[in-house]
Amino acid sequence: MKISLVISAYNRPDVLAKSLEGIARQCPFPDEVIVADDGSAQPTRDLIRAWLKSQTFPVKHLWHEDKGFRKTIVLNNAVAAAAGDYLIFTDGDCVPHPKFVADHAALAERGFWVQGRRCFVREQFVPAFDAKKIPAWSWMLTGKITGATKGIRWPVPVIRKDTKQRGIIGCNMAFWRDDLEAVNGFDEDYFGWGGEDSDLGTRLYHFGRPRKFVYGRAITFHLNHPPLPRGDYAAGLARLAQTIATKKIRCDHGLDGRIHNQSEQ
Repeated sequence: MKISLVISAYNRPDVLAKSLEGIARQCPFPDEVIVADDGSAQPTRDLIRAWLKSQTFPVKHLWHEDKGFRKTIVLNNAVAAAAGDYLIFTDGDCVPHPKFVADHAALAERGFWVQGRRCFVREQFVPAFDAKKIPAWSWMLTGKITGATKGIRWPVPVIRKDTKQRGIIGCNMAFWRDDLEAVNGFDEDYFGWGGEDSDLGTRLYHFGRPRKFVYGRAITFHLNHPPLPRGDYAAGLARLAQTIATKKIRCDHGLDGRIHNQSEQ
């Protein structure tokens, strides 16, 4: 099994640097890392360029022009460019546990996709969070990290197989590549934050791919930030409701006919 780790990014180089440091500390490394960049400005692009040159594993930086929230498009670009047959997704405001990739590899099972969890580093403590030495226990005890049960790598994981809507989050998901192709990837008709990750998970449910909902493995530490603009949130929820009601499997605008015109910066 060849693993591609896809990390979505948009500006905030200070936080992204912590996430990239977490990726660099994986044991073992993924077979490749793809940074799916939704139009970051030059400081973030410079950070990514410097980081990828310093790594020993293959790294691709896919970037497109900033025309608003178009995360689904750049993620589909990443899927199209990925060499792996198993894809793990995370976000640039999340720091993965050093065993994040190893855990996802162990959880991979044909016929399922995987949904991991996240705990939360309170916003005021984000600058002090050190990806080189994750202070999980002490920070949890002092209230700097919330969602403690989601931030501990337990001796034995708790895994529930289901097709529920609750808890579908894009910052910690993993899929077989051919399953993503079967449902046509992310729905590019989602513009703006909200609903796009749940839509993908729902279409996989309809395709006959329940999830493995996991606690105690594949952990990420979300670096909290001010709420994102949600101007298109209602439209996204309405689109998701339609996907659920119609039992849709394939989206109309996704991976099909993907033109490989993504820019490597």
